[in-house]
Amino acid sequence: MSGTATASATMQSAKMKKDESFLGKLGGTLARKKKSKEVSDLHEEGKNAINAPMLPTGTDIHPEDTLMEENAERIMLDPTSRENLKFKDLLKVLIDWINSELEEERIIVKDLEEDCYDGQVLQKLFEKLSGRKLNVAEVTQSEIGQKQKLQTVLEAVNELLRPHGWTIEWSVDSIHSKNLVAIVYLLVALAMHFQAPIRLPEHVSVQVVVVKQKREGILQTALVTKELTSTTEDAFDTLLDHAPDKLNVVKTSLITFVNKHLNKLNLEVTELETQFADGVYLVLLMGLLEDYFVPLYNFFLTPESFEQKVHNVAFAFELMQDGGLKKPKARPEDVVNLNLKSTLRVLYNLFTNYKNSE
Repeated sequence: MSGTATASATMQSAKMKKDESFLGKLGGTLARKKKSKEVSDLHEEGKNAINAPMLPTGTDIHPEDTLMEENAERIMLDPTSRENLKFKDLLKVLIDWINSELEEERIIVKDLEEDCYDGQVLQKLFEKLSGRKLNVAEVTQSEIGQKQKLQTVLEAVNELLRPHGWTIEWSVDSIHSKNLVAIVYLLVALAMHFQAPIRLPEHVSVQVVVVKQKREGILQTALVTKELTSTTEDAFDTLLDHAPDKLNVVKTSLITFVNKHLNKLNLEVTELETQFADGVYLVLLMGLLEDYFVPLYNFFLTPESFEQKVHNVAFAFELMQDGGLKKPKARPEDVVNLNLKSTLRVLYNLFTNYKNSE
């Protein structure tokens, strides 16, 4: 081997050793940095664990939830509550009610979060219930426009509800961010204030995860129970459950009232629970009270199936509304199923409106 080649090999070997030494140092530095980061991450994880007790399994904290100002708060529905049967029932009752109210507007709500957040449905619903026109743009696509509409609608709602002792559990931001709990709180308050002809499921509670931004970017979370509906006990519930002696007095008065009119057709009622269940007497009674003949082709004079009986009771309810009465809170199915409370409510409503009719 020549001297030049030997010198070259020596230099290359020295360079490789230097490179290895540099890489070793770099590797050591990187390893130390990685170790330091792991320790830091572990420390942060420990702090978050201390600051985030009780976080339910399956609850995802999304990146946007961490981008909050200090002391800002965000509320999310716990996934297990979303599957609660009573909560699902409440959602269905509210959706059906909105669709019934806005039928003439040709608005169909399928999902409360997706259909209520922009203010359009809430505007139309409030206008229908209150009989008051709001000064807002009809269609708003931009986020700013939607929030402006929500602001106007919620100001009108709050102005109406606050004097009656309602706690305002909703805001422009919570509704617009599709917070289902806030939306449900608002709809329940409107339904109860305007005495909607619906029966809300009682004692519906859900659990929500409250995420709060603390100092140094730490998220504090807590699990809180929210009661969406309490008892909706009314006079007849009280009567049935606590004053059975007075109930008999009411039943006697109602039997006297209905027979005063049905006797004109040589008909007589002795049992309120059963004799109105097929809807025939209800339809005939409405004709007598409003002084018209109900064509026989409009209802089933001798109903045989459950569906035919429901048709009759529902038709009687329509006649009541045509006569200027509010839509009964009872469902036709409840009357057909011999639910005494429901039958009493319907008959008492007729009694209070027609007790002086001859």
